Amino acid sequence: MKEKIFGPDVEMEDSKKEKDNKVIIYVAGGVILIIGIILLIVIILKKGEDKQNNTNNKRHIEFNENTLKKYKTPFYYYNTSLLEKTIETCLNITKKNNIKIHFSLKSNFNDKILKILSSHKEIGADCVSGGEVNLALKYFKPESIVFAGIGKTDEEIEEAVDNNIFCLNVESIEELDNLNEICKKKKKRMNFATRINPNVLAHTHEKITTGLNENKFGIFLDKYEENFYNKIKDVYTNKDNQYEYLNFIGLHFHIGSQILNFTDYIPLCQKIDEIIGKLNSNGVHITYLNLGGGLGVDYDNPTKNPIPDFQGFFDTYLNNIKSLKNISETFNGNKPINLHFELGRSIICQSGNLIAKVNYIKQGIEKKFMILDAGMNDLIRPAMYGALHQIEKIGEYKEKEMYDVVGPICESSDVFAKNYTMGKCAKGDLVIIRSAGAYGESMASRYNYRNIPQGYLDTEF
Repeated sequence: MKEKIFGPDVEMEDSKKEKDNKVIIYVAGGVILIIGIILLIVIILKKGEDKQNNTNNKRHIEFNENTLKKYKTPFYYYNTSLLEKTIETCLNITKKNNIKIHFSLKSNFNDKILKILSSHKEIGADCVSGGEVNLALKYFKPESIVFAGIGKTDEEIEEAVDNNIFCLNVESIEELDNLNEICKKKKKRMNFATRINPNVLAHTHEKITTGLNENKFGIFLDKYEENFYNKIKDVYTNKDNQYEYLNFIGLHFHIGSQILNFTDYIPLCQKIDEIIGKLNSNGVHITYLNLGGGLGVDYDNPTKNPIPDFQGFFDTYLNNIKSLKNISETFNGNKPINLHFELGRSIICQSGNLIAKVNYIKQGIEKKFMILDAGMNDLIRPAMYGALHQIEKIGEYKEKEMYDVVGPICESSDVFAKNYTMGKCAKGDLVIIRSAGAYGESMASRYNYRNIPQGYLDTEF
């Protein structure tokens, strides 16, 4: 039988094991503590998220359903405090950089909205029809109105000239010649800019790209470059006294809408520098550079991101158009180039919502259909562009359910969302379709001989 040996070495080994065990216990305890802290944080965040979601369910409409039923659905509801905050955010940046904003009336021409916008003297109007020009003149000063659009009629041009609006953005050489004849006949001088098609791709829906050669907008320089520069030089110098009533002040660009990737604008900035440089080489100096709009909004997270990235949008242009920094006696005749933007969606989109009522919850073979009293005639973006707007039940709910959210129009495309999970609804419940302030009310129609939805400010409830 082998004897057990006790001594210092054995005691040291036991001591070491004891220390190792303590280390393991400490480490395990630390890990458990860290996991506990993480779980606690997750629980707190989840509670905060749930609280925020519950708040959101009540926040976006601060009235109960009975109050909302003051007006017949469907109707547009505008959050004026968010609109004012959006305007303030935008103007705080533009004022510092001497940028002029023209609100795009095609995005929303509700009279009450235009009244709010025009109360800010820094904001002008961007119009694309004679009707919009006439409407703008009710709220904005003529010297703050610009008129674009590729199909201006003689009557529309004449009214613009008669009302002394700030600038007419010409989209073709043919239109330029027509403007010249009208101004001669009226013996009235008119500021104009030329809209250039820069053949620059914008990563957005194909139906709202506007800066490619395949699009109908602007003057195509790729093929008619020499003709363009020669023509502008003749106008600028009033060759043979043919253009005494035309005042060429600058350039107009717009490559598309709902753009969230600002790198799309960098090739445009390079093209702008190239064109300004060539104009300079022909002795032509501009003072007006209209860069359109296009700034996108967050349709997926309207509560989290109610105001778009104005700073990033403007900075992209300010940092990448070198011509703005090169003004000197030898460049642009020492004349400053003033930046103008035509913002619409980015200003009004998140402030506007469409309120609708549930007509029926219809059980299909494989899915449930939520049939609203609002249709594609009230909000056409989903049917036209495949756009998805967030849809929420108004009021509290305990359960969620998946629906195809559809309208009553006799078209298969009259769908707001498919396989969409939201608060469980029943006949008579009200829902809110978010981010509908831009191209919602302004594109509504009477298709199926339905009424045009009315628009109300939150202050009217």
